[in-house]
Amino acid sequence: MRAWSVQRPGPVEGDPLRLVERPVPVPGADELLVRVRACGVCRTDLHVTEGDLPVHRTGVTPGHEVVGEVAGTGAGVADFAVGDRVGVAWLRRTDGECVYCRRGAENLCPYSEYTGWDADGGYAEYTTVPAAFAYRLPGALGDVALAPLLCAGIIGYRALRRASLPPGGRLGLYGFGGSAHLCAQVALAEGARVHVLTRGAEARRLAVEVGAASARDAYEPPPEPLDGAILFAPVGDLVPVALRALDRGGVLAVAGIHLSDVPALNYERELFYERELRSVTSNTRADGREFLALAERHGVHATTHAYPLSEAPWALRDLKAGRFDGAAVLVNDLS
Repeated sequence: MRAWSVQRPGPVEGDPLRLVERPVPVPGADELLVRVRACGVCRTDLHVTEGDLPVHRTGVTPGHEVVGEVAGTGAGVADFAVGDRVGVAWLRRTDGECVYCRRGAENLCPYSEYTGWDADGGYAEYTTVPAAFAYRLPGALGDVALAPLLCAGIIGYRALRRASLPPGGRLGLYGFGGSAHLCAQVALAEGARVHVLTRGAEARRLAVEVGAASARDAYEPPPEPLDGAILFAPVGDLVPVALRALDRGGVLAVAGIHLSDVPALNYERELFYERELRSVTSNTRADGREFLALAERHGVHATTHAYPLSEAPWALRDLKAGRFDGAAVLVNDLS
């Protein structure tokens, strides 16, 4: 098979990805072999490719928003059959035994592994996934529409829950890319009033189309105090900005896996009155199942831009440069 490999992490403009030939992977006893049909392009793929995240697997194939079909099963798999459509997401495996897994917080497992970072992902003709971490997908949506839901959607959903928004609350979204525009749809369906704060004019236009009550530059104050906010942009400078926008008792959730340095916080202006700052770490499988069910119920959909899988580096460059709103999705043209 052919697959994209991070040969040497560095700026995407310098071609750190190379298209290589590899044997089709052999699934382990508890794994599925998945023929990739589509794979979303996530900002985490950019962090892996450029070296913002430490190397966990030399020459790794990125990609963790995979929609595909089962092409083979390990000897111990009984719940899936060849031809089933499945989703492969960021969280690949946990130990299932640590204190975090036992209390339902498997996203905090110290031994967790991740698709496209610890194991080869979906920028390829085939990938593998432990059957217990594969998602059965709703039948109503096509491959391209589903792909961004598998990370951008799931992480946005967990971030929304971490923001502890009260019923009918006022939510601020800082950044409005693939994850935020899906999160906004869930929040709106649940009765929130959403304010988007982001740098791009096209992103602000999309926010209004989705149903946001306002859309402003990221460094401007929202039109009203916020009960909760989510920082999707990987910009640490926005942390104090977002905290100052919170009403008393408000919560800011930081959704990204990578964030530039946060400047010093002023306790009185940014944290007093029980404002809270929370991080978001991956997701649980329960988060994924809950979100996919909500997405089907409420008609949550991604604004997508399809690229051939053979042009994966260009999709990452366009993501970095902010050349599209919504989410990019690679469609397998290699097979």
